[in-house]
Formats: sequence, structure tokens, C-alpha cells
Amino acid sequence: MCQLLGMNCNVPTDICFSFTGFQARGGLTDNHKDGWGITFFEGKGVRQFLDPNPSCHSPIADFVRTYPIKSKNVIAHIRRATQGEVKLENTHPFIREMWGQYWSFAHNGDLKNFTPALQGNFHPVGNTDSEQAFCFILQDLKKSFGDKAPSLEHLSKRLHELTLVLATFGVVNFLLSNGEFMIAHCSTRLASLVRHAPFSVAHLKDQDMAIDFTPLTTSNDRVAVIATQPLTQNEQWTIHKPGTLMILVDGQIIKEFETVAGPEKDCPAS
Repeated sequence: MCQLLGMNCNVPTDICFSFTGFQARGGLTDNHKDGWGITFFEGKGVRQFLDPNPSCHSPIADFVRTYPIKSKNVIAHIRRATQGEVKLENTHPFIREMWGQYWSFAHNGDLKNFTPALQGNFHPVGNTDSEQAFCFILQDLKKSFGDKAPSLEHLSKRLHELTLVLATFGVVNFLLSNGEFMIAHCSTRLASLVRHAPFSVAHLKDQDMAIDFTPLTTSNDRVAVIATQPLTQNEQWTIHKPGTLMILVDGQIIKEFETVAGPEKDCPAS
């Protein structure tokens, strides 16, 4: 299946280091060769780069890896196709507008026989189950809350209910963001790491590269990195339990929901 990478921060931060390791998984250290993409939120705008070619050979990926675009929310995806041809229109992340905001979504998994009745403003351009799921989520949210964006509390509860529905169709690891917060769901595999002071040196697993974050950060910086598999070999990653929906704001997980069994729970502030 695919590989996910997300970053949620309390200050605009570049993802060059993490993306360097992530890029290698698109055909070099792993067999995800069916395209890649990345979305950066900047204020109300987004920068998006998509390529249906393997990320390890992509000049566009090389540009992203070396160009320090700063953002508080980033979603990246490396594809291994299960449904839909290897084409640009099937390359994640997908973007749509809702409530005057851009929303970005990337999915790792396989939803069997998922054919939702899409009758609103959201329809897939390509033919993946992932884009169908994204349109299904947005259509339901617009129907549930109308023309005005709800509070994060109400939105997250509804997303929890929708994830319970999607999970009945198969594997649904995903990242979703509107640039203000990030939603992450672990269906089978997802890991996260929060970097904060005191910062130290990190070593990538997929590339011979290390970086000392100390001179690049302040004592107030906090950066949450989410990936299908840990990207570094000397940091303490949290391996999330399958069936966990997480809400991230300003570089920390503020709430978790169980999508297998059990109630929601608040997360202590770090």
C-alpha cells in the first residue's frame, strides 16, 4: 500500500529533512513507484506538487527536498496503486474547497465495494477509492453543518462517525487538513513524533543524512511529524494503535477517538 507523511506545527516550518527520507521510499528503499504528491498550506493558500512518476527519480521531488517552503501543515503521499490507473488525476493528496477553505486529503489503504451516493458539490475527478472517500467525507460535512464551518469539537466528532463508516469497507489510514489543524487516522499502521526543546540531532533511516535542529529552532517551537513508518533511527516514535483517530493542533495531539471500540479521550498537553 501507500506511504503517508504529515507535519503539524505551531510555527511555520520546512519539511526538507523528513521529505528527504520519505522521497527515498518511492522506488529506492521501498516499492511505492506509482506517483507522489505534497501539499503545503500557507495562510489561506496552498502549494501543491504532484507527479505520477516515482519520487526517487522525480526532479519535482528533488526541488521540494531542497527548497525550504515553510508551513504549519503539510501532507505528503507516495502511492502504490490498488485502485485506479497510474495517472496524474489519481495522485494524492487531493484538494477541494469547502467553507472558503482548501482541504487536502491523502489515503493509504484499500476500500472494497465503496460506492457512496455522491449527489452534492463533491465528485471525484479520477477513479480511486481514496478520492471517493474524500468526496464522501466533504459531502457529509457540508450536509451536516451547512454553509458555516463548525467548531473543531463538533467537526472532529462527526469525522469520528464518518471514519467508523469508512472502516467497515477496509483499510483507511488517512491524513486530512484545512491548514488550521490536521486529522490523522491509523487503521493499520501510523507513527508519530513530536519535536520540541531541547532539540537534538536526528538521523534518517532511508538516507545517510543527519541534522542538528538546535540552531534552527527556538525554545517555543513544536513540530509533530506523522508517517506510515518512522523516518529516523535515533528518535522515540510513537506507534499508534490501529483504530485511532487523532486531532492535531499546533504540533500536538489534542484529542483521540477509538474507531474500533471505546470512547473518545482527551490528550494531555505537552
